Amino acid sequence: MNRRHCAAAAITLVCALGLLTVPVQAMAAPTPDSSPSPSASAPAMPAAPAGPASSEKDLEKIREQIETLYRKAGAATDAYNLAEEQAKKQSGEIVKLAKAIVDGQARIAELKDRAGAQAREQYRNGGLPPGAQLALSDDPQLFLDGVNKVRTSQQATKTVLAELNRTQEDLETYTQDASTNWQKLETNRVRQAKARKKINAQIAAAEKLESQLEKEELARLRQLEQDAANRAQSAWLATRPAPNAAVSGATTAAGEAAVAFATAQIGKPYVWGATGPGSYDCSGLTSQAWAAAGRPIPRTSQEQWRLLPRIDIQDMRPGDLIIYHADASHVGMYVGDGAIVHSPRPGRNVTLAGAGSMKILGVVRPDR
Repeated sequence: MNRRHCAAAAITLVCALGLLTVPVQAMAAPTPDSSPSPSASAPAMPAAPAGPASSEKDLEKIREQIETLYRKAGAATDAYNLAEEQAKKQSGEIVKLAKAIVDGQARIAELKDRAGAQAREQYRNGGLPPGAQLALSDDPQLFLDGVNKVRTSQQATKTVLAELNRTQEDLETYTQDASTNWQKLETNRVRQAKARKKINAQIAAAEKLESQLEKEELARLRQLEQDAANRAQSAWLATRPAPNAAVSGATTAAGEAAVAFATAQIGKPYVWGATGPGSYDCSGLTSQAWAAAGRPIPRTSQEQWRLLPRIDIQDMRPGDLIIYHADASHVGMYVGDGAIVHSPRPGRNVTLAGAGSMKILGVVRPDR
């Protein structure tokens, strides 16, 4: 890559900085498309009964369908959140690299001026630096001084040229890195758009199923949801390993602060991609709770599962995070006594629930 290419790339990146100040689409409650495209990955669902559901079996099927749709929307939300975090990181890197390129160009211009000044000085002195002229003197002291000055001048010239070469190499590296980060940024933006489309489609399909039910059926559906959660919680409690007495009541100050923050959000609505203060998605709640406790953690439930230390479920203590489902697409914070605080799904609010009311994948501890 020649210097002219570096300069052109740098100017392009600097101009592009204006684009980086435009925020990614604000994360708010999605407005479902009026007619979601089948390609948006929402499965075709049978229509709800035209009149009142004829049996609990009909409603149970609808409940399972709705739960499946919201779980898929949750997984897509995790993908959206991760892409957004990565896009923010790449944007920040591009800004830093663009500044480094501008600084590098300024430094190269300065070094060229210095090298040019040295060359012009030699030309004015017949091609010899001042020290070399003194070295030709018959005076021994002037001769020795001249030798030293020649050496100093030669070293200074070498230093300038070496720094010029290093700066040019750095400039080329910065330009290449900026181009790579720009490509990653665009990839993550495409990923965000796909995830957003999938989320909207899944939520729209679930809401369509619910909208076809009568008021009485909706109440019965809600009761079926609660009954299913209660059964799962009872089964979990019956098979749960006995809590480890060594960690009973051993919650850290940070854990207590995280629990206090999370429980203070009870009643606020779920909104996919939201991190507060008025609404949260599941990992938005847990990540903000631990940030408030002074322990920043990954933004998404899948990254929390991948990167945070894992612990045995019998060692669980308040403040720990329980990761749910095989794809780690949901998370809640354990608050003690077999309960969690979590932000369940669209249409629901932050609430307390049984820790075993969903399929547990594992437990992680942010302050381990």
